[in-house]
Amino acid sequence: MKRLDREPSENARTYAVRVLLFNIINLELPPGTAVSENELSAALTLSRTPVREALIELSKLGLVNILPQRGSYVTRIDYELIEEARFMRLVLENAVLKLACEQGISEEYREKLKQNLEMEKQYLESGDSALLLELDNTFHRLLFESVNKARTYRIVHAQMIHFDRLRVLSLKSLKSSRTLQDHENILYALERRDGELAEMIMTRHLTRYQVKKEKLLQEYPDYFL
Repeated sequence: MKRLDREPSENARTYAVRVLLFNIINLELPPGTAVSENELSAALTLSRTPVREALIELSKLGLVNILPQRGSYVTRIDYELIEEARFMRLVLENAVLKLACEQGISEEYREKLKQNLEMEKQYLESGDSALLLELDNTFHRLLFESVNKARTYRIVHAQMIHFDRLRVLSLKSLKSSRTLQDHENILYALERRDGELAEMIMTRHLTRYQVKKEKLLQEYPDYFL
């Protein structure tokens, strides 16, 4: 498990939640892993109370199973939850792309998106799935911000935690550069103000996991329900 630096403003429970969420999403704590309050408390230099509260909060998000007298475990990946999150994201992202094509994307956001793509190229070969996931999320956040829908993005992002585990697993397993290619093509469509092309690319981009599903199930059968 990776230990993150604690922010000055964070209380113990918030810090424990953030560290555990990072490690679960990035598969440092793989699906099915037992998580011990005592071990986590020692690793994070916290008392057991904030760690217990963090596990309860993550159980409400469907990321931890707390079994009385048996311990706590990271949940396995559920494709039904992934599909529901993907559906919501696809509907909203295509609506954002339509707005961006109708209004035209500003030079400020065009440059921010291009800078993001350059960073994706730079780190693609590093194999750092956590950083690549962050850059991927940043690209999509910028799309929402470019049409003044930052609050909508925050709602979408909060629902993506189960999908994110699958995205990280795909990055670790398949070493694909298609995410970068899709992002480049989305920006191309936006610059041309071609809403139909942008929607086609985004739909393909957010449904690739369906193609990878069988391979991942074969390679990591214990990770999935």
